[in-house]
Amino acid sequence: MSAPDGSPVGAERSIGELFASATENMSALVHDEIALAKAQLKQDAKRGARSGVVLTLAGLILLFSLPMLSFALAYGIHTWSDWNLALCFLLSFVANCLVAGVLALIGVVFAKKAKKSRGPQKVAASMKETAGVLQKAKPHPRPELDLPKNRTPAAIEAVGRSSS
Repeated sequence: MSAPDGSPVGAERSIGELFASATENMSALVHDEIALAKAQLKQDAKRGARSGVVLTLAGLILLFSLPMLSFALAYGIHTWSDWNLALCFLLSFVANCLVAGVLALIGVVFAKKAKKSRGPQKVAASMKETAGVLQKAKPHPRPELDLPKNRTPAAIEAVGRSSS
């Protein structure tokens, strides 16, 4: 049986091995947090693009539909109500402006959601917290073993015998 790092269970690892393992884990943590920040930035960019598309659609609808919709709506109102034709054109313009205004409000809502997103700030705070914890970490003192030179602890010898 072996530990996750491949060393035999019960074997004491050297300080170099422990430091290498800690460095590797720290590197993996930093890489994962960078990947998280990238994913959150992509999500924020998608939200911003979505709001831009909706606002652009609102402008295009107002721009391109006004002539045709205004004429159709004005003549429809005139036929239905026998009001003055100028008043009918004014009412059709107001109707087109209302549609464009609703679309613009939807676009503003999407833009506010994209602006509120605090994904990258959360990741930066998490990385600072991790660094602070690691700076304050102190190694646990190990008990001194009173062994003669060239002797290893009995547990290590037992593991060595059982694994061979």
